[in-house]
Amino acid sequence: MNNLIAKLGVCLCALALCTACGTPGIPLPPSLELARPVSDLRAVRKGNTVYLTWSAPEATTDRHNIRHPGATEVCRTVGTILRDCGIAVARIPFATTPAATKAAPRPQLSYSDQLSPSLAQGNQTATVVYAVSVLNSYGRSAGLSNQVQVSAAPTMPPPDDFQAQVTAEGVRLSWKAIAPPQVAGLKYLYRVYRRPSGTNTDAVAGEVAVTDESSPSFLDSGFEWEKTYDYRLTVVTVVAPEKGTEQQVEGDDSPAVTVIAHDTFPPATPAGLQAVFSGPGQKPFIDLIWAPDTESDLAGYNVYRHEQDGQAVKLNSDVVQSPAFRDTDVLAGHQYFYSVSAVDVRGNESARSEEASETVPAQ
Repeated sequence: MNNLIAKLGVCLCALALCTACGTPGIPLPPSLELARPVSDLRAVRKGNTVYLTWSAPEATTDRHNIRHPGATEVCRTVGTILRDCGIAVARIPFATTPAATKAAPRPQLSYSDQLSPSLAQGNQTATVVYAVSVLNSYGRSAGLSNQVQVSAAPTMPPPDDFQAQVTAEGVRLSWKAIAPPQVAGLKYLYRVYRRPSGTNTDAVAGEVAVTDESSPSFLDSGFEWEKTYDYRLTVVTVVAPEKGTEQQVEGDDSPAVTVIAHDTFPPATPAGLQAVFSGPGQKPFIDLIWAPDTESDLAGYNVYRHEQDGQAVKLNSDVVQSPAFRDTDVLAGHQYFYSVSAVDVRGNESARSEEASETVPAQ
């Protein structure tokens, strides 16, 4: 009996000590270790490849650090919204990524999905819907990410024989025509891209509708002379359903064609040159006028003169800015023959105009 009382006393003392050491509270539920669903999934289609990117989750649904990460499933369906992942098209193993900081955002993950030509058979204006599901090491997920869509329409391979030629009017691009399938709700166009060599900056130089024309081409005048460019060509499938928003899907690109836009093309030859003598009662002179050239890169004009059977000599030291010139270095009794040429900002000079002549009367 005494032993029982002693043991009871020890238990009471231990209980009193525990009560004094801490404050009792509601026990916290155990963490489910479910990663927060991805919210920034993005999708871009080029040809038959869909490029998916998203930010790696870093916390669980109960705001703990992820301690038991698992694989990420890539989910896909055609024409309908995803209710659950179903059979994933890919399962991406977990890979350690550096933690996000103020200077560096959350690490980006990616996956490239290859679309089969038969994926949207019978419904080529449908959409392909994607989501990702992040699992923990126990194979459980907090749900699907945001869902993104791309068109399921067929794309065309790049046209053959893509070529570029530098002309005075611009860069002339040409290629062999394609014959796309005739599908209701689909139309096609050629898209030409221009990129300064050594950069990653693309610009759409222009677009041309796909028609029955056997030798399609495009003249690019939006470049700068004396620079080098890479051109490429792609066929765009335009999805124009009876209801809904128009979508565009680019096919694969042609091999790039490099163009050195070196201007060796002179302006047009001036026309309409006239020469008129003036001088009674004053120092004699001959006025020249002609029709102005309209080139955007025109720098000015050169004026040439010669006498009968003589060699033409340029009269101006600097280019003449306006289509007019006064020759004051004339002598009585002499006949003068004049011509003018146009000069652009890169020094290319046109052929000389037709000559105009005028005679200074003898005194």
